Amino acid sequence: MARKISFDLPENEERTSQEPSPSSSASKVRPLLGLDRPLRQPGALGAISQTLGGMSEKVKRADELEKRLVEGQTIVDLDPAVVDDSFVPDRMEASAADEAAFREIIREHGQNTPILVRPHPDDPDRFQVAFGHRRLRAARALGINVRAVVRVLSDEELVVAQGQENSGRTDLTFIERARFAAKLEDRKFSRETIMAALNVDKAALSRLIAIATRVPGEVIDAIGAAPSFGRVRWQELTDLLERDDNRRRAVEHVKTPGFSDLESDKRFESVAAALREVASRARAEIWSASDGTHAVKVMRSGKKTSLTFDDRVTPDFGDFVRKRLQSLYDEYKASGDDR
Repeated sequence: MARKISFDLPENEERTSQEPSPSSSASKVRPLLGLDRPLRQPGALGAISQTLGGMSEKVKRADELEKRLVEGQTIVDLDPAVVDDSFVPDRMEASAADEAAFREIIREHGQNTPILVRPHPDDPDRFQVAFGHRRLRAARALGINVRAVVRVLSDEELVVAQGQENSGRTDLTFIERARFAAKLEDRKFSRETIMAALNVDKAALSRLIAIATRVPGEVIDAIGAAPSFGRVRWQELTDLLERDDNRRRAVEHVKTPGFSDLESDKRFESVAAALREVASRARAEIWSASDGTHAVKVMRSGKKTSLTFDDRVTPDFGDFVRKRLQSLYDEYKASGDDR
């Protein structure tokens, strides 16, 4: 199938187009764009970092970023069939309604902003997208060419461009950002590169990765993007998962009939509510001393027992018991009750 490759020229130059033969490939585009020239990579973040230099977090929008990335570059029309997705996904699956609405925008108004792609590092006949995945999917579905800028990018430069574009738009949800960060770390990218990609500091990155790795991957995938819930609610869910056998319960819950039919936010609430219900069923009792003082609350949940000392009722009693734990443990061992 022949694919059309056209170039946007200045107004004072004659516009030309060519119809390549069916055997045309990405390798024929390289000389036209100057991509065969050696490119020096100045560091982990390379040319993309230089392009983004001076852009402060949350100040510049994604369209400004895209403008800078494509400024002065040649725009080509590519067959979307020869463009592969990024090797690290950032977005979770969108709803069918959202995808359909976006396709209609492209159908009615066209693709106003080009996507950014690089020559595929493993196949000279293909490309790989850095940002513009939704535009690429829409072009595929509509059966039209996708307008793109082609640049030589290292893996680090690609993920920085990909992450910065999404951070500029601020439309990635918390868990999408967390999962993107964790996937980048799994691929051995440096923390410096991941922080640049997500526009976060070291502490924020640690929180993102911690939550993405503590929540089972199949639970995250089943819940989806959960656009209404940020770090606080995901942290609460993570804490619930740490109790007893809740990780197993959560995995089983997302497989229950009808769960996948819910909207993403409702799926999050469903999992959290199920785990909170388990916590509320935990057995609690108040231990009273011989003088009637309610000194300790004993909570039994699954295979765990916790003691809560109220310093307002019995000041320093908790410290008193803590200092005698070794002697209590020795007494317990000597009694044979550990069998």
